[in-house]
Parts: sequence; structure tokens; C-alpha cells
Amino acid sequence: MTLPLPPGDFRAYLFDCDGTIVDSMPLHYVAWRAALDEWGCEFPEELFYAWGGRPPAEIVAALNERHGLAMPVDTVDQRREEFYQRSLPDVTAVPDVLAHIEDAHGRIPFAVVSGGARDSVTASLTALGLLDRFEVLVCAGDYARAKPDPEPFLLAARLLGVPPQDCLVFEDADLGVRAATAAGMASVRVPQPWERAGAV
Repeated sequence: MTLPLPPGDFRAYLFDCDGTIVDSMPLHYVAWRAALDEWGCEFPEELFYAWGGRPPAEIVAALNERHGLAMPVDTVDQRREEFYQRSLPDVTAVPDVLAHIEDAHGRIPFAVVSGGARDSVTASLTALGLLDRFEVLVCAGDYARAKPDPEPFLLAARLLGVPPQDCLVFEDADLGVRAATAAGMASVRVPQPWERAGAV
């Protein structure tokens, strides 16, 4: 399976991190379940993927509201990150996205635009040996409005010095695709793990 790109002479590639560069969503779900089990909170896998792209703190707050709980947001988020960090030796790259990174590296600049925390993004990219490929990292805390707002992608374009219309976004989550479209950028949708597993 290959990941076709839309037509255009793009001057920068902007990548979501989890589920796009890093095939980490299954590992993140295991980490979420481990952290939430300590509070007796359910988080169905379908909902986890449906909420892809949302910042972790926002997810904890939404689960509190959904289940009538009062989980401490920072504590749960920290525990989730601890469980995820333990799984980093098992992390792999999404092959089709890695192929585009290898092909275009050195020709055009790259940015990571993530809803995750900077330390988590950095740890994932370091585990894959890819951190030095990216000129810019835009992570949670760097912007006021998360995806699907275009702000994170527009910030990355500004930091790279490339007009939005000349950027191509790689995204696995609907929220991210919507954010890219709102930013006036073309996008490539990266298939979910089960979609890639079924490809031949």
C-alpha cells in the first residue's frame, strides 16, 4: 500500500505525530486504559479513535463529564504518559508516512503539529530516530485553540516561513483534517491501524 499525495508543488510538509508518523495509537490506548482503570473509568476503543487529535487534558475532562467522575486531570494525564513512556521500546513508524519523510527530507522543511505534549512527542520521535528531521515542533501549550481550529497548523507554517497554501498536511484524525482544511492547506489522510492491517 502506498500513500498517494494530492497534486501540487508543496514547499513544506506538516505532520501530526501520533497515528501519523508514529504508529502509536494502539500503545496510547493501552496507556489510557491502564491510567483510567485506576479510577474505574471506561474508555471504549471506538471513542478513543473518534476523539483522536484532542489534547489529553481535554479528553480527561470530557470523560469526567461523560461518567460523572471527578478524576484529577493532571494526575490522570501524568499516569497515562508514564504508561506510554514504558511502551516506547515497542513503538514503530507508519511505513507509508516514513517513506514520504525519507523521500522529501532535505528538499523541503518539515514540522510536527501535535495535540500531544512536547515531551511525549519528542520521546516518540527520538525512539524512532526521527527527531532531527523536523525543523519545527508545534505541541500542546504552543497554541490557544487546538484542532479542529486551524491555529496549530497556521503557527507551524509561520514558523517555517511557508504560506499556508503551500503546505501539505499528513493527518490520521478527522479533527486534524478539518483543521488543515480550515487553514487553507491540502491534506493526506493516513489510514487507521486496522485499515492498514487490511491492506495488501
